[in-house]
Amino acid sequence: MSKFKKKTNVKQDIPTSSMPDVVFMLLFFFMVTTEMRKTSVDVKQQIPKATQLRKLMRKTLVANLYIGEPNKVQQYGKEAKIQADDTFIDTKDIVRWVNEQRSKLEEVERDQLTVALKVDQDAKRGLISDVELELRKANARKLLYSTLEPKLEN
Repeated sequence: MSKFKKKTNVKQDIPTSSMPDVVFMLLFFFMVTTEMRKTSVDVKQQIPKATQLRKLMRKTLVANLYIGEPNKVQQYGKEAKIQADDTFIDTKDIVRWVNEQRSKLEEVERDQLTVALKVDQDAKRGLISDVELELRKANARKLLYSTLEPKLEN
């Protein structure tokens, strides 16, 4: 007879006691690192539809200018305004704003800055022309007019 017995029931469990800790750590990590929206748009946006569209490859090289009637009419009036980031600017401040946007980029990418104009369809062409003129003075010659994609009808 043998003195040693064979263990026939070997059970290997995965410890799950730390599972809630790991889940909450991941949840907290994604909540902290996710960026929802950089700016809040304070002008009305009814963007016109386009027939030819082209998608951008690198959105980090794009700076947005919003042009339209302010949402808070009592505070800012009904006149169309220019919004850059979270503030309203005048046409004379566009050159300074472009230089600030370029300073945020790497030195080799500064000449690749694209200014995206998101213009309300009811905005006056004179204001848009003034903005384009100031952008030329700032040597920001890559312009992008944002539009909505047309719905295809069958």
